[in-house]
Amino acid sequence: MLQLAPATQALSAIVERMAGAIRHRGPDDAGTFVSAPVAMGFRRLSILDMSPLGHQPMASDDGSVVLVFNGEIYNYLELRSELQALGHTFKSTGDTEVLLRAYLQWGRECVERLNGMWAFVVYDRRIGRLFGSRDRFGIKPLYRYATAGHVLLASEIKAIRASGLYRGSTNWAVAGEYLIRARLDATHESFYEGIEQVRPASCFELDLEGKLQETTYWSLDGASQEAVGDPAAAFADLFEDAMRLHMRSDVPVGVHLSGGLDSTTIACSAARVRKATRADGPLVAFCYQAPEFDERELIAATVQQTGAKMFELETSARAVWDDLDEVLQAQDEPVHSLTAVIGYQLMRLTAGQGLKVILNGQGADETLAGYPSYFRHYWNTLLLEGRLGEAWREIGAYVAVHGGDRARILLRQLRYLVQMELRRVERYRALAQRNEHARLCADEWFSPELSRHLPVSIGRGGRGDLHGAMAWSMRRDPLPLYLRVEDRNSMAHSVEARVPFLDHRLVTLAHGLPANWKMRGGWNKYLLRESMRNRIPEPVRSRAVKFGFPVPMHQWLSGPLHQALTDQLTSREARERGIYDMNRVLRDLERFRRGEIDVAMKLFRVAQFEAWAALAGEPSRVAARPAAMEDIRMAGAL
Repeated sequence: MLQLAPATQALSAIVERMAGAIRHRGPDDAGTFVSAPVAMGFRRLSILDMSPLGHQPMASDDGSVVLVFNGEIYNYLELRSELQALGHTFKSTGDTEVLLRAYLQWGRECVERLNGMWAFVVYDRRIGRLFGSRDRFGIKPLYRYATAGHVLLASEIKAIRASGLYRGSTNWAVAGEYLIRARLDATHESFYEGIEQVRPASCFELDLEGKLQETTYWSLDGASQEAVGDPAAAFADLFEDAMRLHMRSDVPVGVHLSGGLDSTTIACSAARVRKATRADGPLVAFCYQAPEFDERELIAATVQQTGAKMFELETSARAVWDDLDEVLQAQDEPVHSLTAVIGYQLMRLTAGQGLKVILNGQGADETLAGYPSYFRHYWNTLLLEGRLGEAWREIGAYVAVHGGDRARILLRQLRYLVQMELRRVERYRALAQRNEHARLCADEWFSPELSRHLPVSIGRGGRGDLHGAMAWSMRRDPLPLYLRVEDRNSMAHSVEARVPFLDHRLVTLAHGLPANWKMRGGWNKYLLRESMRNRIPEPVRSRAVKFGFPVPMHQWLSGPLHQALTDQLTSREARERGIYDMNRVLRDLERFRRGEIDVAMKLFRVAQFEAWAALAGEPSRVAARPAAMEDIRMAGAL
């Protein structure tokens, strides 16, 4: 049995290694709990209750329940009052003890009462089980690696790999999805065989024999909502309350600011909250300005309205490339573009100014219809509802703002509608999926050895309407990727990133509204624009062009980074990988340099995968290695 002293010592060593690998997530304090067959480790970033009373792992008064918790419960004050009324007493002033006592009071149903971001595990010694959960959108990470001999849970992949128990290799199905389809984080699997993410909005029970039961406690479609008379006013009021909760902190809170609608909304609301609470000093903001996408006038308008103190990131193409390896070490997996490196540098600047908490606009595009591609889905929604005249008028309004040929757009939209309806027929859908798979597998850059690992499809399905497209964006692509990148970039510098647009109350409200409250005419994010009238600078509110978080990838990779890109692609390791036709890759690299084709993103994927493989110590060729597992039951580090 694992209650023997040697087993306890082994568990202690394992959990110490795991926690040590993620010290950056919590440099302020550390703790472990070991009682074979369970071990828990924790690294603390002190945000609420800076005293030792917030130490983790945290145990109940009688020691029968032990908790490790990563994240923030924003409504902890309200829950604390409710629990006190039920007879609970508190020693600390933070949210960890509130979560512990919420579990003691309500059991697994406690997750339904939480407003926040979290990944936590409770060891309930009364029933001999572990109970865990991840927040509704997966803002905070939790990975699991399980075999017949043990179960490991951790906030980052590197902690599992540091345990000394991991024996897997590259997950070539995930690698193929990235290299060939350009998909990241679209499933619960990772780049490491056997290491998977606990799903968002789920909770699980794990008994001491390793038997797992996982359930979903929340979904967009299952979220209840009452009728809303004035959606814009309701959203504005609810957003102000979400910001009030997200700014709860015992340390200063800053913002990341661009000239865009989302970050401007956050900055202006943060300034109002600070004024209402009489916070000391100015709001601190951080920005990056690519010369190719200058937004200085819009940012200046927000700074003037909020009185923010601005810090601007200064970087270059070479500095970004030089930081790529560091970013990959932080991320454990490849990222979508060099934009992620800029985000990493911005977090480093934030930490350098002494801030531990930052607010940003992740989630707004997916929950409020911010992507230009959503216009197609919006028009499809109108056509599916038989509102052809309205679709014609809406396309005309779009053309008035963005340009284009209204008749041509409508014809293209009708073809898209037919395709979407045909895809509802099982035989047609299967044929289309096989054809797409065959086309992708025929990509001349990649070998059959890689292509055979490519899944046939994880396509969106549905009817191509706006509701379905946005739900896909939130659940599968791209929000899970962006949240992963944001968390690792911030926590690599011991900074906590908060995303108020993903307050589940806001998402429920917006998701339940008709399509024309999400998009209208030439405007995306119509609900947000209407709700922010007279609350943010008008040039930002009425801005039609979306830059996102821009990096001039094409110019950089064909110019100042061309030699670095070439060096990466012509390395001996890349040639021996066995998954590329390197002669064709290098041919297209030269054509790209001459401006004949644009394969910047594709070249970046290959180069980045090679950098990741070198850092991960992965074998040169597509291969699987058998696992040799030791008889250790459970360990975890958050």
